[in-house]
Amino acid sequence: MLPLKEKDKPIVQKLLSAGCCARCVLRFCCVTVQAAFRQAQHETLKDLRAFIADKETSKVQDSTGQSSTCETESQDAALSESDADPPCKRAKLCPTTETVQSEGGSDALENVESRVCVVCLGILQGSCGPDLAVKIAETVKAKNYQFDTLVLSISLPAQLCVREHSCWLHVKKEVRAKSLVLDKDDIIQVKEAFKWIMQGLVTKELGGVAVVGKSPFEVGMEFTHPKTESDCHFLAKSCPDCFKATKNKQSVFTRMAVVKALEKISDTRFLQMYPCPPVEPSCSCTLQDIKCLHVSVFIAGRYNKFCRSLPQTPWVIDGERRMESSVEELIAAPILSAFRADGRPFAMELLNPHRSRFGRAEMKQLQETINKSSDKVRVRDLQIVSREAMSRMKEGEEEKTKTYTALVWTQRAIEKEDISFINDIKELTLDQKTPLRVLHRRALAIRQRVVHSMNVRFVDSHHFYLGLKTQAGTYIKEFVHGDFGRTKPNVCELLKTDADILELDVESVDVDWPPPIPE
Repeated sequence: MLPLKEKDKPIVQKLLSAGCCARCVLRFCCVTVQAAFRQAQHETLKDLRAFIADKETSKVQDSTGQSSTCETESQDAALSESDADPPCKRAKLCPTTETVQSEGGSDALENVESRVCVVCLGILQGSCGPDLAVKIAETVKAKNYQFDTLVLSISLPAQLCVREHSCWLHVKKEVRAKSLVLDKDDIIQVKEAFKWIMQGLVTKELGGVAVVGKSPFEVGMEFTHPKTESDCHFLAKSCPDCFKATKNKQSVFTRMAVVKALEKISDTRFLQMYPCPPVEPSCSCTLQDIKCLHVSVFIAGRYNKFCRSLPQTPWVIDGERRMESSVEELIAAPILSAFRADGRPFAMELLNPHRSRFGRAEMKQLQETINKSSDKVRVRDLQIVSREAMSRMKEGEEEKTKTYTALVWTQRAIEKEDISFINDIKELTLDQKTPLRVLHRRALAIRQRVVHSMNVRFVDSHHFYLGLKTQAGTYIKEFVHGDFGRTKPNVCELLKTDADILELDVESVDVDWPPPIPE
């Protein structure tokens, strides 16, 4: 038995007559029992018809009883009156069986099972079931992901919102006539019903893997229905401010935009511009794609660079590679291979990794692989961290300090006394325009950075070592040579001579992250 109440009968009658599928009828009746949706469609439809028939049978019985009373009274009257007397007036008031079945038309219910639903466009009919579960399982197995649980997601055509709104208005008047209320927010969403139907089927096909509400592994399905895309177009005339074109969107009729427009448009205006109930579609929705996506895996560690000519990131200008390799590539290549990630790492964020579980021993082996691949860079403390832990690194970028040693050349001959004053400079604030050397890949801006302290060591009349402790993000080379006046103040201004860096070493990055891993 379906968990329906007497008050649901007019809604069931109205929706079935309008061309809604059995499961959409359950949605509009606010049924939350998941087993009711998992029941075979023809069984649900059979139960709904029985539910309506129960109502009609009771009415027919009432009418039959009334007719019998009328007939008895007529016969009694006939005994006392002549045959020429008019028939009993009460007999004219007795309803017939035809009158009971006329509303909504029982004939309209005959072909409900074979018709495409006017609301869900077939999503809750043939589009979901055992066959789709097999497709999902085949796709997941072919992608070869590591996962313990999965979550199903579904992308639906925006016009479903319009059609559901139309059917809601269709039954709203009927419900109000019974002094009842059907709030639109109480209607079970198509996505929710779809998941209730599919979860158990997918679990079965994947050998018992739990399909849950939240998981790092997501299987997404996209459904389309091109023939009814124009259903949304009338909303653009009534609510033009809801549909604004952007560069990245292929269509302005997104689900969010349509929902917003439906909230703004009045019921009267909607009924003037769109049929109620909706027109029956000629075909069901099409499954466009099944996609698998795993949340990012974050890798953290520390590295030491042993080659001055090795840039931090790939150095490509106008499509031409300027340097053979980079720190990022030397470290990332083995990691990308091991995790089989299909995205470019950003701060070692691995996008959509097929492998997501690595033990301590495997991470150590991966670290050794990186270190053996080149003598230009070495890593340590390699580990998987959480997204939340990554924010610690982001915070550190603003708070951390770096210590450098630079070999500086000066055009003018100098003595020890000429540079000794630099030792006394503390908390020097710099205004640095984006350096010319990185302007091709970074936005033009003026950034304020702080040089916390400096120390000097005289070498000869044209060379000295400059030690610096600075705020992270300070451009050291530009601080020394001035970058054609783009960094102020600079060493050239301080010494009143041209100067440049010959060698630059990073001595330390002063942030306690990630946690050290004992050897």
